[in-house]
Amino acid sequence: MLNLASILEQSALRHSDKAAFVLGGHGLTFGELDAAARKVAGALVSMGVTRGDKVALTCPNLPYFPIVYFGILKAGAAVVPLNVLFKAREVEYHLKDSEAKAYFCFEGTAELAIGKEGAAGFGGADGCDHLVAITADPAAPSPLAGATTLGALLAAGDPTFDTVQTGADDTAVILYTSGTTGQPKGAELSHSNLFMNCLVSRDVLAFEPEDRTLVVLPLFHSFGQVVLMNTGVLCGVTSILSPRFEAEAALALMQEHRISVFAGVPTMYWALLHAEAEGVDLAAIAANMRLAVSGGSALPVQVLREFEERFGVPILEGYGLSETSPVASFNHLDRERKPGSVGTPIWGVEMRIVDDEDNEVPTGEAGEIVIRGHNVMKGYYRRPEANAKALRGGWFHSGDVGIMDEDGYFFIVDRTKDMIIRGGFNVYPREIEEVMMEHPDVSLVAVLGEPHEQHGEEIKAFVVPAEGTEPTEQGLIDWCKERLAAYKYPRSIEFRESLPMTATGKILKTELRS
Repeated sequence: MLNLASILEQSALRHSDKAAFVLGGHGLTFGELDAAARKVAGALVSMGVTRGDKVALTCPNLPYFPIVYFGILKAGAAVVPLNVLFKAREVEYHLKDSEAKAYFCFEGTAELAIGKEGAAGFGGADGCDHLVAITADPAAPSPLAGATTLGALLAAGDPTFDTVQTGADDTAVILYTSGTTGQPKGAELSHSNLFMNCLVSRDVLAFEPEDRTLVVLPLFHSFGQVVLMNTGVLCGVTSILSPRFEAEAALALMQEHRISVFAGVPTMYWALLHAEAEGVDLAAIAANMRLAVSGGSALPVQVLREFEERFGVPILEGYGLSETSPVASFNHLDRERKPGSVGTPIWGVEMRIVDDEDNEVPTGEAGEIVIRGHNVMKGYYRRPEANAKALRGGWFHSGDVGIMDEDGYFFIVDRTKDMIIRGGFNVYPREIEEVMMEHPDVSLVAVLGEPHEQHGEEIKAFVVPAEGTEPTEQGLIDWCKERLAAYKYPRSIEFRESLPMTATGKILKTELRS
């Protein structure tokens, strides 16, 4: 038997009075976190949630996220984290597809209507029976019609609830990801998948209880959730939360809280190098920082070198996917780091480079990266055909093109998917294309990513207008903004009379890129 929540229970025993998560001037100790999570678990069980059920969670980087996350696990259920930028139609889809029984949703702010969109999505998701509003003030009434509040559950909850025993192979978390075709798919990660990834991350990053991490990566994303939140809880680390990333604010937090470990995506490192550092003592930050970690997409070598020079700290670059829990490879502190490389496979994991027939290619030649080991997902939830393709031959097929050098280091070359990585977020062109095709003035559309200095890639749409119409660039952008999360909508649109195609009618995006 294994429940991922055991990592919290052990730290609550060893570090009961130590701050686990800090936001602003307020801290939540490991003991308080464990007690609150037990109350959430008891409330879920009283709602009828049982072992194996799914419970969705939309919450930014606030202490409420780990409270609910570990509460769901303690109830024996699986967590379905949702992006805080999702619109109602996206929330509804994910609640339906995951078959969620309950949904916890933060009320949002004037600038980001998380609660409004979440409630609207919940309203269209038959089978999801319970809506719980997470309010900034625990004593506040529910801002969402028909919803109870997390504050009410905590006030009435039982801090002695006994964690439901789950199997190591039971699903602990469903992380949604996608390809270039179809709708997003839920990667089922077991308690064992995630527990092993925590153990390996602990060893790779050499985490100690004295470390203090700055958590600007969103906790709903696998990188922030597993490498920082879960591994930090396992190791008794104090995590400083930041609900959104702003470079100047991040530098100030690094100095104020004497941050020793920072993890981010490449665009964050770029922003930190270009931030106005007035009033910030970079030397003091560098004195406390012992390690930086990068993932999500390839870190430009020039950015890596400039950051390491300015802050006097090594950046360990790694590679992984939602389907691999997420870490698959990493550079290591105790061996050579190769700039531009994502390192070598982590303990217990194998990686290969194969051709289109799944034959291993010679060293130095490009091919698809395939992975097997304790980190590989159980499969996509309710997607047998996708699983047969992605997990064929006992290896997970990443869709990423890479090479392996003579020392066993891996380098990411390209993606076989058309996925765009904008600011560390995965953006799937097919989803945007489908939304744009719903516009009456759009006849045909192709979406792709273009290189961008700050965001890594930016989203561009090529549109063939419907006959007799004259759509405007801003009009189509506004259409997408109303229907897609903020990181997904195209920032530029080019109108064309036609799009290049193959004989079978497939759009040749390679020609659009040229």
